Amino acid sequence: MMGAIVHKYLFLLSVSAIPVSAHAQSASEEALAEIIAQQDAAQGQQQTAEGAPQSEQIVIADYRVPLVTVTANGLGTNVQNTGQAVTVIGRDEIESVQGADVTRVLQRTPGLSLSRNGGIGGFTGVNIRGASADQLLVLVDGVRVADPAAPGGGFDFGNQLSGMAGKFDILRGSNSTIWGSEAIGGVVDISTRAETGMVGTFEYGARDTLTANLAAGVDEDFGYLGLTGSWLSTDGFSTADTGSEADGFEQFAISGTAFVDLTHNLSLFSHVNWSEGTLDIDGFPPPDYAFADTAETQETQRLWGDLGLAYYGNDLTLRAAFSRSETKRDNLDETGALTFGSEGTSDRIQLRGEYRLIGGLSLAFGGEREWTAFETNFDPRAETEITGAYAQLGWVMGDFAIHAGARLDDHEQFGSATSFGGDVSYSLGNSWRVRASIGEGFKAPTLYQLLSFYGNADLEPEESTSLDLGIEHGRRDSGLHLALTAFRRDSDNLIGFNFPAGYENTARARAQGIEAEAGVDITGTLRLSGAYAFVDAEDRDTGLDLARRPQHFGTIFADWESDFGLRLGADLRISGASFDNAFNTVRLDGYEVLDLRAAFDIGEHLELFGRVENAFDADYRTVAGYNTPGRGGFVGVRARM
Repeated sequence: MMGAIVHKYLFLLSVSAIPVSAHAQSASEEALAEIIAQQDAAQGQQQTAEGAPQSEQIVIADYRVPLVTVTANGLGTNVQNTGQAVTVIGRDEIESVQGADVTRVLQRTPGLSLSRNGGIGGFTGVNIRGASADQLLVLVDGVRVADPAAPGGGFDFGNQLSGMAGKFDILRGSNSTIWGSEAIGGVVDISTRAETGMVGTFEYGARDTLTANLAAGVDEDFGYLGLTGSWLSTDGFSTADTGSEADGFEQFAISGTAFVDLTHNLSLFSHVNWSEGTLDIDGFPPPDYAFADTAETQETQRLWGDLGLAYYGNDLTLRAAFSRSETKRDNLDETGALTFGSEGTSDRIQLRGEYRLIGGLSLAFGGEREWTAFETNFDPRAETEITGAYAQLGWVMGDFAIHAGARLDDHEQFGSATSFGGDVSYSLGNSWRVRASIGEGFKAPTLYQLLSFYGNADLEPEESTSLDLGIEHGRRDSGLHLALTAFRRDSDNLIGFNFPAGYENTARARAQGIEAEAGVDITGTLRLSGAYAFVDAEDRDTGLDLARRPQHFGTIFADWESDFGLRLGADLRISGASFDNAFNTVRLDGYEVLDLRAAFDIGEHLELFGRVENAFDADYRTVAGYNTPGRGGFVGVRARM
């Protein structure tokens, strides 16, 4: 019975891919202590039966809850027990960074670079280890949220606000063995925020920016119910760097989470996320048809959610779910007339499980079927489907952990694709460990690439093989943390657009480099951390750099906390130069951006905070022709009940 309790706890703690995370996030320290105490007591009884000495007392005060990732193996796994490169950023760190812009949080991840078309709300692409933004699988509470109607099928982080996020689980490297299509560069799993009680935040600042979010939840014996809402409104600034008219953004988002115990080992779970936003955009007006101020707008509606059952026993864990995501976008001219409209949908059924065979040996397995559809005001509705299944053997024994698996997918258009992958982790003692992984990735052609007016029904999937080798000490959230990782990824059959032929499999790419992380408690109240990456990403046919992929980039951040409630922090983002286009003729200069933060606790339930973004008013670009925000100050208040 003890095994079931512990596996149930870890199952709940597994965020997103096991979307009962809300209950786990709100679990009390006393409940965790009881679980660990029971586990230790059971182990002690076993030792006594074998003649080993039994501890006279169980010490749990210094126990640290393990960092759990779901992006590595599909189910909850201690980060220390996987050889894959994973970064986990929790809610406390998200709040310490402050603000609604998720890029300021994500940039703490080694190997992760960003580009954005203007201000918050503008299209924001995330590149991991030099992979295209379309080659990143993004999940919210385990639901695939990329827009099937987008030409490249990628996810727009510009519409994802940090006030809704409880955790970012970021895998770097190809992992289609577990996740199927899109997992070429990596996987980002975003857990919706889940609070016990009520937490509300209000913030005002530069460019007449108002942000408010509220999260509330009830954690009872029967399960957990939670609700989170977020609203942002900003006047913004001119998206076009030649313009003067401010381009604003407004978004309202709401999410609900439910987890209900049906029996002692069977649970019902559900997530629903909905958002609606309006973004002012610039365009290419006559007579010059150059990028400049216009009065155009883009309206975006997104809905995603799931419903499922989770079973956790002594030897078997199962999770079955149905999920759906919808993205609708309308571009309107200054008169409100539709210039372009699209709608993409995805319906998916899936089963994931793990069977603990003997000792530390386990079998993870799963299968899924996904139906996607899209239509635009220029293209009639088109549909396709893909079915996949995988199996992965894992062995965790003491300081050693190893996994190896394979997957088969069958797509209605291009046929089958196979993926293989494995990883190994070994503890050297004194908090040091070495890790390595190898993985294959593929990305199915999007519906737009296959079946639109410019489509090509004969396209093959993009493919990749990645490997990395690293050594790490400690964990990134406390104590001494050091990590160094070398990686390489080769990609083939990359899909490009050639006029007038349309979409074709023509390109090859290679990305290789190193990632370094460090964190140290300089004093008991001051911590200094940093992440750096060297990424050499090139077109293997031309030898030129891939567009918008700087070779050198990183973030240094420091946090200091007093004994009377005052906290101070700073984040310095450094990026080297890159090119804006594939021909390497348009250069983007390197830049440094410094943010300063402060927060002060007033009693146990109230917090005042503020920050200055881009303190030195750096003028830089991540996309040629698109402005970036200058210096801006923000103040806010957070209340907990």
